[in-house]
Amino acid sequence: MDIGEVLKNGALTYNINLSQEQIDQFICYKDLLKEWNEKINLTTITEDLEIIKKHFIDSISIVKSGVLKDGMSLIDVGTGAGFPGVPIKIIMPNIKVVLLDSLKKRVNYLNEVINRLELKDIEAIHGRAEEYSKKSEYREKFDIATARAVANLSILSEYCIPYVKINGFFIAMKGPSIEEEIQSGMNAIGVLGGKFVEIVKTEIPGEDFNHRIVIVEKVRSTDEKYPRKYAQIEKKPI
Repeated sequence: MDIGEVLKNGALTYNINLSQEQIDQFICYKDLLKEWNEKINLTTITEDLEIIKKHFIDSISIVKSGVLKDGMSLIDVGTGAGFPGVPIKIIMPNIKVVLLDSLKKRVNYLNEVINRLELKDIEAIHGRAEEYSKKSEYREKFDIATARAVANLSILSEYCIPYVKINGFFIAMKGPSIEEEIQSGMNAIGVLGGKFVEIVKTEIPGEDFNHRIVIVEKVRSTDEKYPRKYAQIEKKPI
């Protein structure tokens, strides 16, 4: 089975029927990821099939949250190589996307991806998560903030929830062992104006691992003292 078929079948798992143009965009994205990965550190996953499954299809799985809709605005905090923001943009071209990353070289790479894939209403921004959410044009301006990151939920919540408008959602893409992390993160979620909604299990066809999507609804404004400075967030989570 070629990678185009793997992509198509993987997307169908989430009731997404990819067009040939979308498949071509994903393949171009894969090629750019491999090309740039030789110059800057983007991913340890370098085999074509593994990139398709563990990056692209895994990113697509966010649609299982049930909260993404056409016309929404989304910020991908600490996007890295563009996951899940770029795959979301490919499958849902009418969502407005901001990719935020703290490394300029990665932002340069993301800009090439955006240009080569001819994506519209998407921009890559160089900046720190805890600084940009203090800016009026970004604070509480997004329907969805998401992150596919290794930070624990308490820390991730402080980076992401300030970007979300009331009645919007913070969606954290996490590994399978999330229950304990949820319990320790409940306080931060509440303090920052969020309300835990649910955990959604996702699977990748043909793989024996699965992930979890943590869904948090923004129910009130985040106190202006949050987020704190990076050192405080990392040293003393809420």
